[in-house]
Amino acid sequence: MISRRALLAAPALLPAMAEAQPAFPVLQDDSVAPGFRRGVLMRWGDRVTFDAPPWNPRSVDAEGASAQFGWDARIAGIVIPPLAADRVPRGVLAIAHPTVEPAMAFPGGVDRPEVAGAMQGASLLNVELQAGRWIVIDGGFQSRRLTAANLCRASGPLATATGGALRGVIAVTGGCATPWGSLLLTEGDPTPWIRRLDLGRAEGHGWLVELDPLDPQSIPVKHTAVGRFPKADAAAAAARSGQAVVFVAERGPAGYLFRFLSSGPAAAGGPLEAGSLGVAQVQGGRLSWVPLADASNPPESARAAGGTPFDTPSGLAWDTAGNRLVLCGGLGAISFSPDGGDPGAATMSLRRHDTSGLGALRTVSVDAQGGLMLGTDTDGVVGPAAQTLWRMDEAGTRPIYGAPRAAGIGGAAASPDGRVIFTVARRPGAERGASFDRPATRWPEFEPGVPPRSALLSLARG
Repeated sequence: MISRRALLAAPALLPAMAEAQPAFPVLQDDSVAPGFRRGVLMRWGDRVTFDAPPWNPRSVDAEGASAQFGWDARIAGIVIPPLAADRVPRGVLAIAHPTVEPAMAFPGGVDRPEVAGAMQGASLLNVELQAGRWIVIDGGFQSRRLTAANLCRASGPLATATGGALRGVIAVTGGCATPWGSLLLTEGDPTPWIRRLDLGRAEGHGWLVELDPLDPQSIPVKHTAVGRFPKADAAAAAARSGQAVVFVAERGPAGYLFRFLSSGPAAAGGPLEAGSLGVAQVQGGRLSWVPLADASNPPESARAAGGTPFDTPSGLAWDTAGNRLVLCGGLGAISFSPDGGDPGAATMSLRRHDTSGLGALRTVSVDAQGGLMLGTDTDGVVGPAAQTLWRMDEAGTRPIYGAPRAAGIGGAAASPDGRVIFTVARRPGAERGASFDRPATRWPEFEPGVPPRSALLSLARG
């Protein structure tokens, strides 16, 4: 595993934490930095598709939950379509719904697996700039839900082993938009969901999932060429050769970092169906991509090839303007800059970001100005500071949003015009020992009897 000593020996990229502002205190409500206005765009149970029923947390069925925003939430990415004739900025915002905790999601804490399978998965939301404010379009044309019941298909060299036609998108941990206009979603460890939902075969889950977010009828594709293993997150770029480049982090305490290079060009029509997989090997402040001969079990092949495991990798982002890959996890945040500026280059230089004191980093994204947006999450363990969305650039580091009690930060994404940061407060009130009827907070409504709700937020500057 890449050690803290090795990381600290690598060149520093950004200022020390002495210049960072203090984090927000733990409150039942959330906190917003001066200069930002917070808006609530979507909450657990709000309707995603036009036919969703009204939310009743004490009486919900799988059909209703499959049309509503999920219980947990993490931003996977935002896809920006070309401007239409009306010149109104728009986007399709993808939200992953990784977990459903019975104690917090259901009255009495009694699990309802079929309903939980519908609460998890992902939501695609139409967002649009109206009267100077970014909003979610109620029942938008491209708004849709992905759940354990969705029809999928498999592509690539191992498609036959999966059975070809698949059912369900489960354990989605993250994802990204691609330069060729698609959306990627990463399936993490599917085992708990397979047991919980009694799905039987495991071969259909644990893949990289791709779909066209602008076509609400598109069928998700599970790409076997990228390999089956628990995934934490993904980032995508285009090589100078025209090939598609996808970086994928393995979920786990000693996860590997993989890179997939497509055989064909990075264009719509299946660039990820065939290509080559490599694993990161770090030596002396440099990263090399070591090809893997066998992609049927990437972690095992990575060990055999001498790949470098990282400390709990959890977030990935490709910085297009800065031409770098950013990874966050147990060792903080690290940037990898490809030699010659080409994402398809065989080697990269490694730079560390000084993130000491920021907390348990779980998500990373890059805004239009090249600033890193870093989110923390301790899975409901409450400490002296709120879980925080930080913004880091060459001028320093400051907190811009603090989540309510026991909630984590579910990532961030910038609006197309750069005026707004979308973020998520995930699993509020889910402190250890809390329950549906006795949560640690009732954010965001604070109404008696209404459970706390994960929520998609807008942070508008000014």
